[in-house]
Amino acid sequence: MTKYLEYDNCQKLAKLKRIFNNGWRKPSVVMSSYLDRIGAGYVIDNPDPLDFDYVPKELVCREKYQNYLAARFSSIDKVDSSCRAIITGPVGSGKTVLVKTFCRDLQRHLVNRRTINIAHVNCRNASTSTRVVQRILHAIDPGHPDRGLSIGELLLSLRKLTRRNSSHLIVILDEVDHMLRKSGDDILYQLLRIDEDQEGKGTLSLILISQEQVLDVLETAVISRIGKTNLIKIPAYNEDELFNIAMQRADLALVKGSYSEQIIRLIAEKSAPIGDARLAIELLKAAAESCEIRQDDHTERAISIDDVHAKDEILSVDMVSEIDAIDGLKPHAMLVLLAICRRLKKESSMTTGDVESLYAVVCEEYEQQMKSHTTLWKYLKELENRQLIKTRISTVSDGRGRTTHLSMPHFLPSDIASRLEMLVKKRL
Repeated sequence: MTKYLEYDNCQKLAKLKRIFNNGWRKPSVVMSSYLDRIGAGYVIDNPDPLDFDYVPKELVCREKYQNYLAARFSSIDKVDSSCRAIITGPVGSGKTVLVKTFCRDLQRHLVNRRTINIAHVNCRNASTSTRVVQRILHAIDPGHPDRGLSIGELLLSLRKLTRRNSSHLIVILDEVDHMLRKSGDDILYQLLRIDEDQEGKGTLSLILISQEQVLDVLETAVISRIGKTNLIKIPAYNEDELFNIAMQRADLALVKGSYSEQIIRLIAEKSAPIGDARLAIELLKAAAESCEIRQDDHTERAISIDDVHAKDEILSVDMVSEIDAIDGLKPHAMLVLLAICRRLKKESSMTTGDVESLYAVVCEEYEQQMKSHTTLWKYLKELENRQLIKTRISTVSDGRGRTTHLSMPHFLPSDIASRLEMLVKKRL
């Protein structure tokens, strides 16, 4: 009897195993079917050109500024020559890709005349002077220690390395405004004086990239060494330029026949209000991915209008950038906005009466005479037109009047305030 029970239990266990195994085999068939489209390349043939950091062989719609930058570096082929340039412009205006393509082409152009090394530092990630110099050193000597050394010792190492390599180093400080806010501009002064007290010169050139007009926040000694005439201002892209950029990336990334000029034009039109090439590229990528993911044997393998609009809510297409919104404001409009930001750091909304009283406080802080009530109202309308603030009118509780409430739904007030505090003194 015992043996029979043991046998019966074994039979039941084997049956359970078969059921368990069969139950897990079936989903694997389903799972593989939905993964079949990965790498199928119905629409996206090469994803690299749809990446923000991709550097194309040819830079479209920035030829004029390539010439401007080359003019600032016209003497770079001379052994004792160092050059400077400052590139400013709004987000997505092609500042970084302009500098990257220029340095790449310059290295090739001077291959038999002068060895050029490049150290590209993103100051959003390395926002202190110490981290910046560490990143520069790693670019030319990957094994260089980055701990336990003071800024003075790091700069001394940099001097020795540039001399020892007998090559020319171009330092690119991208988004340099982040470092300037945190550490000031002393490191720029030190880099610009790298050849002092040494035999010979021409070991280091400097390129600064920023969304902001960094000359407004640099000390006179630094400005005199960089040179105001070395500033290159790049505007936002217009619709036709965005069309050319999106078409170039589509040609490089997508399967032929999966897109049309009309679709690329629609993408250009959607990104044109802020002139941001990154938005145009991201819209193209999102549309291509939307088309790719819905493919089956009965689907037309071409990007549709619905694909182009698929990620509007996520990408916030209609929003403007902080720099675009602030650029061109008059000094007192900046003071009004600063007053608003300081309140909206803590509150979700405020009234126009609050604005006027807080504006008076800010004017006292900056030793400025207040503008009239009418002028203040004009400033508020301008801020609303620039999408920096949003207004709504509500009835007072007793029903005898109306109050205008202000909010800032599209931006973080603390970010705007920090930019204004950096710029407003110079603008005044």
